[in-house]
Amino acid sequence: MPDPRVSVPLSAAAPPLLQVQGLHAFYGRAQVLFDLGLEVGRGEVVALMGRNGAGKSTTMKAIMGLLERSRGSVRLDGRELLGLDPFRISRLGVGWVPEDRRIFTDLTVLENLEVGRRPPREDAPEWTVAKIFDLFPNLREMPDRPGGRMSGGEQQMLSVARTLMGNPRLVLLDEPSEGVAPLIVEQMADVIGALKQEGLSVLLSEQNLPFAAAVSDRAYVLEKGQVRFAGSMAMLDADEDVRGRYLAL
Repeated sequence: MPDPRVSVPLSAAAPPLLQVQGLHAFYGRAQVLFDLGLEVGRGEVVALMGRNGAGKSTTMKAIMGLLERSRGSVRLDGRELLGLDPFRISRLGVGWVPEDRRIFTDLTVLENLEVGRRPPREDAPEWTVAKIFDLFPNLREMPDRPGGRMSGGEQQMLSVARTLMGNPRLVLLDEPSEGVAPLIVEQMADVIGALKQEGLSVLLSEQNLPFAAAVSDRAYVLEKGQVRFAGSMAMLDADEDVRGRYLAL
């Protein structure tokens, strides 16, 4: 009987939007990802979990083509991404919200959104400024505020909003609940739920288990650049050994 912590493949009738297989990645000479595999289905929210240094952010950077050395396969709707420049991966429909947000602090909210604007895609939801403001009411109240005069939580919202203006098919969210107020964490959970309703696929890097459980369908638990668990959030919640070994602080 197969070990459920090793692999939970999606249905063959519904091929995944994102499929990562045999991914190895390096920082200089140091290898940081080892034979990593994961899948994200269409309209699915998948959590990448693990302690600091487990390889979560590195996995997202590898998917976005931001590492100099990597090998394996990263496919978006069957198209190989590995080896492409990051801007080409973005143009194919992958949006990345980094942990450090990287908004333009001298630009206003509206100007940040305009920087992220891309033409509509036939296979992705179309985002407008009006639709963004419906999703993020806080931003509607400060359209002319420079990014540098926003709180950390407001900057996090703006970073997500700017990524959505690119009309992505898949969003990589790196630690969205890290370092923000509990109210913002609740709002981010609502936002992820809304993105799923729009049909977006989300790969979420997260250490906050209650937050991940509230928004995710499945989880992969990483430790030292390797997948140690793959399964539903219900399976992870029931597996005290995995939670204690790889997630407890």
